[in-house]
Parts: sequence; C-alpha cells; structure tokens
Amino acid sequence: MPGENLSRDEARRRAELVSVDGYEVALDLRSAVGETPEGSGPRTFRSVTTIRFRCGEPGASTFADLLAPAVTAVTLNGEKLDAAAVFDGSRIALDSLAAENVLVVDAQCAYSRTGEGLHRFVDPEDAEVYLYTQYEPADARRVFATFEQPDLKAPFRFEVTAPEGWTVWSNGEGARDEDGVWRFAETKPISSYITAVVAGPYHYETDVYTRTFDDGTTLEIPLGAMCRKGLARHFDADDIFLVTRQGLDFFHDHFDYPYPFGKYDQAFVPEYNIGAMENPGCVTFREEFIFRGKVTQASYERRANVILHEMAHMWFGDLVTMVWWDDLWLKESFADFMGSFSMVGATRFTNGWITFANNRKSWAYRADQLPSTHPITADIRDLEDAKLNFDGITYAKGASVLKQLVAYVGQDAFLEGARRYFKRHAYGNTRLADLLAVLEETSGRDMATWSRSWLETAGVNSLTPVVTYDAGDRITELAVAQDGDELRPHRVAVGLYRGEAGALVRYARAEVDVTGPRTVVDALAGAERPELILVNDEDLTYCKIRFDEGSLAALRSHLGDITDPLARALCWSALWNLTRDALMPARDFIDLVLRFAGRESDIGVLQMLHMWARSALHHYAAPAWREQGARLLAEGALRELRQSEPGSQHQLTWARFFATTATSAADLQLLRGLLEGSAKIDGLDVDQELRWAFVEPLASHGVADETFIAAELARDDTASGKRHQVRCLAARPSAAVKDQAWAQVVESDSLSNALVEATISGFAQAGQRELLAPYVPKYFEAIERVWEERSIQIGMDVVKGLFPGLQDSEATLAATDAWLAAHEGAAPALRRLVRESRDDLARGLRAQACDAGASG
Repeated sequence: MPGENLSRDEARRRAELVSVDGYEVALDLRSAVGETPEGSGPRTFRSVTTIRFRCGEPGASTFADLLAPAVTAVTLNGEKLDAAAVFDGSRIALDSLAAENVLVVDAQCAYSRTGEGLHRFVDPEDAEVYLYTQYEPADARRVFATFEQPDLKAPFRFEVTAPEGWTVWSNGEGARDEDGVWRFAETKPISSYITAVVAGPYHYETDVYTRTFDDGTTLEIPLGAMCRKGLARHFDADDIFLVTRQGLDFFHDHFDYPYPFGKYDQAFVPEYNIGAMENPGCVTFREEFIFRGKVTQASYERRANVILHEMAHMWFGDLVTMVWWDDLWLKESFADFMGSFSMVGATRFTNGWITFANNRKSWAYRADQLPSTHPITADIRDLEDAKLNFDGITYAKGASVLKQLVAYVGQDAFLEGARRYFKRHAYGNTRLADLLAVLEETSGRDMATWSRSWLETAGVNSLTPVVTYDAGDRITELAVAQDGDELRPHRVAVGLYRGEAGALVRYARAEVDVTGPRTVVDALAGAERPELILVNDEDLTYCKIRFDEGSLAALRSHLGDITDPLARALCWSALWNLTRDALMPARDFIDLVLRFAGRESDIGVLQMLHMWARSALHHYAAPAWREQGARLLAEGALRELRQSEPGSQHQLTWARFFATTATSAADLQLLRGLLEGSAKIDGLDVDQELRWAFVEPLASHGVADETFIAAELARDDTASGKRHQVRCLAARPSAAVKDQAWAQVVESDSLSNALVEATISGFAQAGQRELLAPYVPKYFEAIERVWEERSIQIGMDVVKGLFPGLQDSEATLAATDAWLAAHEGAAPALRRLVRESRDDLARGLRAQACDAGASG
C-alpha cells in the first residue's frame, strides 16, 4: 500500500486551507461489460471530476486524492497542468491556489476485485455484471478525485453513463435522460466516504414510507430494495421494508429530526467485505442477508439489527459527522447502541438485548484485552490506523458504554441530548466535546468526569461478589470488588437467585453505584442466603462478571434452571470469560455446554455456545484431551439433533453444529447419507445451504474429493455455490491442496476478495495441524511483502487469516516474537495485527495449561 496513506496532521492542515463548495462527478461505466484484451492491464473506466473549492490562504499549496492507473488531464482554474508532473499515483499536487478554485480531473480509474472502490462482479450463473461502491474510510479516491477526509463535506452531483439495459442508483434521486446518461439530484453536504454508486441489471422492488408529524406536515420517503437477479427468488423484500418502516417511525419518534436525505434505497450486493455501509439514500449490505435456505430467527434478528444500525447512521454519522477518525465512535458506538435500542423498541425482535449481552459484548471483551486495546476515543494517526479501528471497542464497547450512560443520565436526558446535537450540528462535523456539551446541558451531570473514566481510558473491569453470612444463613455483608488498571464508576444491578420448584429465580435485587475497589450493597444485607449472586444483572454496565465459590457451584449444577433468558445469557458469557482467562478448564466449559445447551431457549445464545465450544476445543483444551473432547462434542451434538423438535430452528442449529464436530467414520457416513438421501432425520430439510455445511467436513476429512465437490457445484452453480466450492476444495487434507491454496492467496492476486476469504477459511482446518506446520516460516517470510503489495483489505485478510495459530506451541510464540523484533520498522497496522494474533496464541497456551491441570 505504498503512498496511499494520509496522516491526521496532513488532513488537519488541508482542512485549515480548504473549504469545498461542491463536486460534479461523471463516470462512464460502459467498459464494465465485454472482454478485456490480454495484457491490457486492469479494466478501467473514465472518471471526470470537477471540484469547486475555496482556499483561505491564496497562493498556498495542497493536494487532492486519487488512486488511479492513469490521469489523462488536470486543469486548475482554467490552466492545464502537466498530469505526469502533478500526479504521483495517489495525490494530485495543487500549487498557487486562488481564493476560489475549480479543479477538473479526467482519469482512468480501475474497477476493483477486492471490494474497495468500485467493485465489479461477474455472476457465474448468468454472466451478468454488477457494480457497487464501498469507500470507508478512504476509497472514494479510487473512483473520483476528492479531498478524502470526513471534515471536508460538500454537496455531490453524480452522472453515470452505463451499459444499455442497466439501472443506476446513487445517493440522490436519479433518472436516465434522453442522451442515455443517468443524472442524480445534488446531495446535501456529506463526506466523500458515504457517496455511492450501484449499477447493473439488479432486481429492484419498491415501497413508500409516509409520516405525518404533529404540526400537520407529511413526509414521504420512496423505499427501494435490490439484489442480483439470481437471488430474486429468495428476496424477502417485504420483511426488509417492514423493518425499515418500523425503524423510520422509531427514529422520528425519538430524534425529532425528519430523515434528511430524500429516498431510502437498500442494495444487497455480492462480495461485500463488511456487513453494511450507511451511504445516505443508498445503503449497501452484504448479500448474505438474503437467505437462500432455511435459517433461524437469529439470522432475521441480525439482519434487522444491521438495517437499523445503518438507519441510525443517517443521523449519527451522515447528518453529523466526526472531524477525523479519532472520534469514529461518535457514529459507530451510537449506531451499534441504537440498532439494538430501536430493534427492541420497534420490531418483533424484543429479545435484542440478550443478543447484545451475549454476542456483541463478547466481541468487545476480546478486543479490550488485546495489546492493541485503546480508549473508545482513539488516537488515529492515519488511514491505516482508521481501517483497523472498526473493531469491537469502537462498536460494541462503545455501545455498551452508551447503554451504561443511559442508565447514568436517564433515557429522556440522553435522547434530548441527541436531539439538540442534531439540530446544532446538522451537516457539520463534531468532536467529543460537542456531544458532551449537550449531554451535560440535558442531564445536569458532570460529563467530563464520566468521559475520562469511560471514553478516554482502555481496559475492562471485573466485578466479583464478596459475601458473608450469619449463623441463620442471612447475608451480613455483600460487597462488589472491582479489579482493573482503571477503576471506573459502574451503575449495576445485583440479583440474588434461589431454587424454587425446580427453577432458579431471582428473589431480591438492588441497584448500586460501584466506585473504587470495593462497594458494599447495603440494600441486600439481611437477605436469605442465595444460591447464585449475579452482579451486573440486567446488563446495565460494561464489565466481566465473576462469581463467588457458591455461585459457581450452583451454576455447575443448575445453570439450565435459570428461567430468565438474559440472566442465563449473562452467566454463559461470564463462564466463557473465565475459560478465556484460564480460570476455568476448557473441558469444564464444554461439559456445561453438553449438559445445559440443549435447554437453551434463545437461538442466538445457543449458536454462540456452539461457537464457544468449538473454540474451547480447538484453542483452549489441552492437546492430549482434544480427541476425547471432539468425540464428546460430536456425540452430544448428535444426541441433541435427534431429540430436537422436527423442523424446528433448534434442530437446524444442532445439525449445523454436528457437521462442524463430526470426525468419526460413523458421523461422516451419516452426513454423506443425509446428502445422498440414504439417511434421514425426521423434520430435517437438507436444503442447498445445509448441503454445503455437510460437504465441508466430508472434504476436510478426505471423504469428499474434487469430483464429489464438483458434483455439488453442478447442483448449485451460483456465486454462492462457487464460494462454497472454493472453501471445500481448500479444506481437503492434502499437502498439494494446501500448497495450491497458499499460492493462490499469497503469491497471486487473481482471486477476488470473496474467494480469498473462502480459500483462507478452507485452508485453516483445526484437524490438520501437522499438514499446516510447514507454513509457519512461510507466513513470516511473506506477510511484509503482502502488506506492501496488496490492498489493505486483502492484507488484513491474509495476515489475520493465515496466522499459524493452530500451531499452538511456545515455538510458534517465539517465531512471532522474533518477527516482531526483526521488523520494528514495519507498518504499524501490520505489527498491530501480528501482535493481536500473538496475544490470542499466548492466551490459548495459558488456557491449555489450565485445562491440563484439570486432567488429574
């Protein structure tokens, strides 16, 4: 990624010089179709950009950003510049600026195959070509010349020349004129990274949202939803529109600021690197949110959450935008919180806070214990830092802290602060202080102190109950002990649970402000002895929950008896953190899953338990116990599969888990029988997606060869089928197969981003440790070159996905340390990824030692 970075200092200086009045961007995308001549280089399109901007220091110099194979012409204030002299491959030098300037750049930009910039996808099913853009944090410059930083907002006007028969969408309303060019209405002032173009023969459905406000005015928003034609038969646009209308109602009710961007299109696009992107008026999503087979309610809930997360961005992020990526949390933390807040308040997914506690916060806890942990308000030096900070801290920890803030200042004060924030800073840029100012106004609280504790320090606290009893088995004192480098104020609920008629239920509760290392909960003195003490009951704060000895013993015996699903989810999450922290043997956690997961009613929690159980086995269990643990998990999964209600989502979830645990000849034969129809489990519909879930373990254990996999592709000769096929081929237990997969990903850039991801997923099989051992030195020899030569997205995929974490030994740890010591000058973002993987490996080795200690 040479020459592509932009530092915070450079952006700050440019913002001091420049203010932008508007962009006019003309793209000619007719080159997207047809063959590319051999040896002609990357496939390109013409991009002509006109930028009108002012300079506060006439005579000064600055630069515009552009990543393009070639620039045909550059004109500044009517003077034609020497393109070869002013363009270095990533920047256009602009000297002797006037007070008012017009820059025109005519360039040949490259279509993307990595999901960055203007991505081009050819559908293998019908050979149709589909295009879409993805820019965050700084890839608009791959499509048009721009000042690529969030605080230089401006109105944008796009026009696109497209192949005959295509439809084109952008942020504003658009139509195809008589000359064949698609022209779009000028946008409100927005940042370059949220502009968008989607083009191709997409299947498109429409609806309308109407809202009448208290003053009698009516707002009408055209709604659209699109996907590839090959997915149209699976496209449940009605449900997408339902959630969209519910979300718009919710945000209008709570924000008192009408949706400001006209229409609301939602495009589900192929080979998308992330979940979704909040481009105003033209939101993009990964097409995996269109379900080709039977899925559980957790999948629909996840999609609804993402739809609402992106919708919240229309206000938090698009209307009001951070000045620089230091304050990325000002949009992502809020959107993550608002996604769950609105989903619970406006849709059928009323258990969304359970998913948040069990799933999203798990992501945050992991990120906050890595060596790269950072405050929610981070120190982002440049664009590479920014790319890596779309992490569990910025999203899930930030959202957790906002949930705690709502408990601290009250929901009414919080929402009134948001309303003032929008009105005060509409179409502008903000910093942390701007948000704190309105919250201090509405709550009367000292937000600076709260911010220092929660937003400006890193790390997670552990809260542990410390309890004593009198001779009559009543509590004499219950205190909450707080551990951590930074002790913070926590508003928590402490719940006391006891057995009643075979259930473990709460019989007493008290809220308390935990401050310092030890806080006494006076309100619970004198209560009867509980079987379980749950600190952070109801999940009001962000912390790791610990247990006293009695509570832990109760969970070992009666975890499945807890009737409240959120309390149960919190206990599971706490037990998983104990396992990760080497305080509970991995085999004990797996035993709890085997004994109690079958009683779990929340399907999202069950899916997390399955994922955690696999991680416990592969990374935290002592190597000598893995074979036994794998057998126990497979036996348990098959037992629960056979006992599940026929046709239920629990049955489907256990079927998928069984496929990931199957190792014995009998298990693999059952999977093959389910594929071929010679075996049957009552109620289990083995649709195409489930078929691929069964094919992969057959491939990884050498039961399904290339011919077998090819036959499955013939049944499902689609883009999705191709990704599954590539993953299964790379999963086969052969040295030649692994060599080929490695070469395709590391030594070549011929694969698209989606196929790179699929190949890496198939390559790294937990049951193939010996086969993968030779790639330890190859990995460390290759990663710096890969980082320098490939795009940052592919670099991240390779560095994280191919790290030899399955070679879990002190030798691998030493090899990682040796690389870090020898490459102190490597890109900081690359070193961060390696250090994070090293930390995961070291954590695994500590957990394995803990588990080995339980064997006696």
